[in-house]
Parts: sequence; C-alpha cells; structure tokens
Amino acid sequence: MSIEDRVKATAKNIEGKVQEAVGEVTGDPKDKVEGRAKQAEAKARHTTEDVKDEVKKAID
Repeated sequence: MSIEDRVKATAKNIEGKVQEAVGEVTGDPKDKVEGRAKQAEAKARHTTEDVKDEVKKAID
C-alpha cells in the first residue's frame, strides 16, 4: 500500500466531512452533497488500497 495514496484518501475524507458540515450550517444542499461525494470517493480509494495490499500479500 502506498502511504501517500492513503494520506490523500484521508485528506479527501476530511475535506468532504468539512464541506458537508459547512453545508449543514449554511443550509446549502450542494455543499452537503459534494461533501458526501468526496467522502464516498475517499472510501473507494481506501478500498482500492486494501485490495492492492491483499494482492501484494498473495504474490509475496
């Protein structure tokens, strides 16, 4: 697993949580939706990294 990719995914997740919270406070549904989308993207990135790790373990 690439630590760099993991860090980017975590940063994207935090960014999404902040954006969603801002949307909640301001009542902007667009921010809420975009924040949730960023969180989903981060989850997908983490899943991809998990799969890469498992493949690497199987090969080693």
